[in-house]
Amino acid sequence: MKPIRLSGHARLRAEQRGTTHPEIAQAIRECPWAEAERGRKECQKDFAFDREWNGRLYATKRVPPIFVEKPQEILVVTVYVYYF
Repeated sequence: MKPIRLSGHARLRAEQRGTTHPEIAQAIRECPWAEAERGRKECQKDFAFDREWNGRLYATKRVPPIFVEKPQEILVVTVYVYYF
């Protein structure tokens, strides 16, 4: 499979929102892809969390990266994180 690279924006958002490159890569490699806006792709993966985030306890963390498949790599342009 192609290497997965995070843009500067995606790296910043991943850090701010509480996810990591390995989690993003796992979501892309293991979950079905769907079409997103502007010709991009998206997917999502739920991870067991069972920790505190911003003062609240959450059982699950959902990581949906938004990315572009290029000939030589997959470029992640942003990533969202939802806690529940």
